[in-house]
Amino acid sequence: MNFAKFAFTDGIKALQEQYGSRDSYARMESHSDKDGLTGAEEMFIESRDSFYMASIGENNYPYIQHRGGPAGFIKVINNATIGVVDFKGNKQFISVGNINAHKQVSLFIMDYPHKTRLKIYADARIIDIKDDPALFGLLDPADYKHTPERMMIFDVKAYDWNCPQHITPRYTAEEIKQAFAPQNEYVLKLEYELEKLKKQLKLKDS
Repeated sequence: MNFAKFAFTDGIKALQEQYGSRDSYARMESHSDKDGLTGAEEMFIESRDSFYMASIGENNYPYIQHRGGPAGFIKVINNATIGVVDFKGNKQFISVGNINAHKQVSLFIMDYPHKTRLKIYADARIIDIKDDPALFGLLDPADYKHTPERMMIFDVKAYDWNCPQHITPRYTAEEIKQAFAPQNEYVLKLEYELEKLKKQLKLKDS
């Protein structure tokens, strides 16, 4: 699963040569073989609540779609395979149709607060729920409000961690709530102490 060897086509290598980066990337290619996803990638993938997927249409144009769900809805099946349940959407079926025509996809999985992203090349497969109930049981986020339509399975071909440069940190409402929880607790404690002092002063003056 050497991302550099997978991604760097002859045309890309020529551009790297032209602009002076080929030597460093050639060294990367010779030292970056990975035998599947490691624990770090698996933990990262299963902690995320969204990802971006690029697929290729029958017109050979790429299409990018955002996929979201509860944290952990992307499941690691094994160290070379991940999968999700495809929720009912707007019934355009662009990504599904593209995958039926071209199995090759690219995934970007983001962690905005930590300015981290994992990029993945994969071959995608569409599996009907009734064709593999056991797999559906593994993938389905049962506690999340959704209507499942099918499953998307991604056979990972290559992956790499991307540079954090230019990623703007963004936070969900829940992450902000958690970050401010200690401060809010401290403010409540101060308000309680203030009310207690007011009552003591009132009793003293009466």
